[in-house]
Amino acid sequence: MFEFTWPWLFVLLPLPWLLRLVLPAADSGEAALKVSFLNELEGLAGRRARANLPAWRQQAPFALLWLLLLCAAARPAWVGEPLPVSASGRDLLLAVDVSGSMAYQDMQWNGNDVSRLTLVKNLLGDFVEGRKGDRVGLILFGSQAYLQAPLTFDRRTVRIWLDESLIGIAGKNTAIGDAIGLAVKRLRQRPANSRVLVLVTDGASNGGQIDPLTAARLAAEEQVKVYTIGIGADPERGAFGMLGLNPGLDLDEPTLQKIADMTGGQYFRARDSDELTLIEASLDKLEPVAQQPTIARPALELYAWPLAGALLMSLILVINSLWPHLLQSRLQQALPARPKWRPRMSKRQ
Repeated sequence: MFEFTWPWLFVLLPLPWLLRLVLPAADSGEAALKVSFLNELEGLAGRRARANLPAWRQQAPFALLWLLLLCAAARPAWVGEPLPVSASGRDLLLAVDVSGSMAYQDMQWNGNDVSRLTLVKNLLGDFVEGRKGDRVGLILFGSQAYLQAPLTFDRRTVRIWLDESLIGIAGKNTAIGDAIGLAVKRLRQRPANSRVLVLVTDGASNGGQIDPLTAARLAAEEQVKVYTIGIGADPERGAFGMLGLNPGLDLDEPTLQKIADMTGGQYFRARDSDELTLIEASLDKLEPVAQQPTIARPALELYAWPLAGALLMSLILVINSLWPHLLQSRLQQALPARPKWRPRMSKRQ
């Protein structure tokens, strides 16, 4: 079916004639000489006076040019029948703990001691980029939870935001319940069978306004599946902090296990890079679930045709305007030049 995308542009059709009525006539500023033998002068130039043509014939080419430009601007297109387009993938939010304890260097990466957050960036960054067909978002939480990147298909940008996250950017404490609550708020607008939250933390909830288990019940009601990952070395192998405390003792595994069970997810324990790699592979096995199909109508854009016609019409008008002058110039060059008359000067006696 043929249609115009912006048909309202045709209200501009009488604009040139309205401007002609409103604006004053142009004044060249040059003196005009009226002669009675205008027809003879124009005959010498090889053209007829335009005054002999009816007004509508003089304006017809310009009217056609304006109509072609409006047709091109209105975006003509040949639109096909509506076709269903299926969409697949999950809406996955990654909530990463950036509290102070994530700075402890009790993890190994390529033979070097690295912090827990650095290991999360290296491994879960690849996991984010590999979620083809999924909308991925990022939540950073400490004392409070913040949405760093909304759900998007631009997984590369989400990884950049993850790589640029800093320890303590959201506070020194750990608000697990607030992170789950923020994720539920963002996922509740999406299809119920595609809502996934992956929560990574190394401690127990000691901040925020929502209890983790209360937030988990809310997530279960909204059908948000929560996968929890507890990161950090075993207490007997972990490094000690500045006050002689072992950060490996802070992880609240029972609560993380309950959160996963209540929402239909799964709890993972990452003690080193190898285990976190296996967790990444397990999460990658989440099969995409078909979402509600959308309706699309294939369209073939046709604006190039009237635009090409306007260009051709412009060239014709320019050639028609310049041709008599070019012909007159050629005739003057072909005719022999007349000798110039010079007065004879008499010599003084």
